[in-house]
Amino acid sequence: QLLPPGVPTLLLDATDVGQAIAARPTANPTDRDRTRPLTPLNPAYVIYTSGSTGRPKGVVVSEAAIVNRLAWMQAAYRLRADDRILQKTPAGFDVSVWEFFWPLLEGAVLVLAKPEGHKDSAYLAQLIRSQGITTAHFVPSMLQAFVQDPKAPGCTSLTRVICSGEALPRELEIEFHRVLDVPLHNLYGPTEAAVDVTFWECDPQEKSTSIPIGRPIWNIQMYVLDAMLQPVPAGVPGELYIAGAGLARGYLNRPGLTAERFVANPFGAPGSRMYRTGDLARWRPDGVLDFLGRADQQVKIRGFRIELGEIEAALVGLLHVAQAAVIAREDTPGHKQLVGYVVTQDDLPVDAQALRRALSDFLPEHMVPAAIVVLPALPLTPNGKLDR
Repeated sequence: QLLPPGVPTLLLDATDVGQAIAARPTANPTDRDRTRPLTPLNPAYVIYTSGSTGRPKGVVVSEAAIVNRLAWMQAAYRLRADDRILQKTPAGFDVSVWEFFWPLLEGAVLVLAKPEGHKDSAYLAQLIRSQGITTAHFVPSMLQAFVQDPKAPGCTSLTRVICSGEALPRELEIEFHRVLDVPLHNLYGPTEAAVDVTFWECDPQEKSTSIPIGRPIWNIQMYVLDAMLQPVPAGVPGELYIAGAGLARGYLNRPGLTAERFVANPFGAPGSRMYRTGDLARWRPDGVLDFLGRADQQVKIRGFRIELGEIEAALVGLLHVAQAAVIAREDTPGHKQLVGYVVTQDDLPVDAQALRRALSDFLPEHMVPAAIVVLPALPLTPNGKLDR
C-alpha cells in the first residue's frame, strides 16, 4: 500500500515465479535509470515503532546508517566463519537487522529460530545447545527467563551474549554471570538511529548499582542536554540526543513528526541533525553514559514528581523479588495512584503488604505504591519488551 502507482511488483508465491525472475533485468538499477542513481543515503529499510497516539511510526533508515552500525559491530566483536548466530528477533524489531545481515556479511552461520520461539526460554536453551550457537541476543525481560531455565548452564557454546531493548538491571547481570561464564554486552539505541549507538561490556567485578550504556560506537555523537539544549555537567541528568552517521532519514510520510524529533544540531556542521530520544541520561566522570529511564516515565502524584524506575529498582532489591514494574493508574478520573507489579523468584509466595512495608523503610511515603500485585510473569510485547 506504500508503493506509488505504476511500480512493477513480483509475486514470489506465483507458480511461474522461476520464469518471472529469469525474465527480469540483470543490470544494476543505477545503470538502467540514470535519472535516479542509487546512493548510500537511499533507504535500506523501514521499521515501524509504536506511537504515543496509537499510530505507528515508520522509521526510514538509510544504507549508510546501517552499514556504519554493522561495520562497527564486526570491528568490535570479530565474527568468524565458524560462529553461529541465533536469529530469533521478529523482523518488526530492529535487532533482527543485525541478526540477519551480520553473519551473512561475514560468512558465519545463521540459525533461524522457529516462529514465536523467542518467547520460549526452554526452547531457546535447547536450540543453543543443539546448534552450537555462539552469539545470541536477549532483551533483559527474556534474559531473566533464560537464565532461570534449568538448561541455561549447559549453553557452553556461547562466546558472547548481547543485551538491548530495555535497561539491564545489575541484579540480572550478576545472575547471568552466576549461570554462564560468557561476556555480556549491554547495547543501547532507538530504531531512529540504526539499531544501537552505544556499547558496554559488563564487568562481573564492577561494584556500582547500575549498568551503564557505555560509549558511542563509530561515527556517533551523544549529547546530554538541558531544556535549553545546553550540555549539562557530568553527573547531572539531562535528555539524551544522538547525532552522526546512524541517524534515520526520518518518519515515513510524517514530516511534522520528523521535524519534531530530528532537530538541528547546534554542535555539528551546518545542516546536521540530532535525534531527541526522550531518554534521560548522565555522563560519568570517565565519559561513560548512565541510562536513567524515560523522560515520559516521570509522573506527578499529589504534587510530587516521581521516577518510576527508582521504585522498580527498589522493588527488585527486596528479598525474593525477581522482576518489577510500576505504573501510575488513574482508574477513577482525578485519582492517580502508583501500582507495583512483581514476579517472585522461583514462584515463591510473598505478602504484597509486607513488600509495601519493606519499601517504606527506604522510600518516602509518596513513592510507595498504593498496591502491589504479584504476577506469574510480566506481560511482554511481541518484541519481548515489557508491555506496560
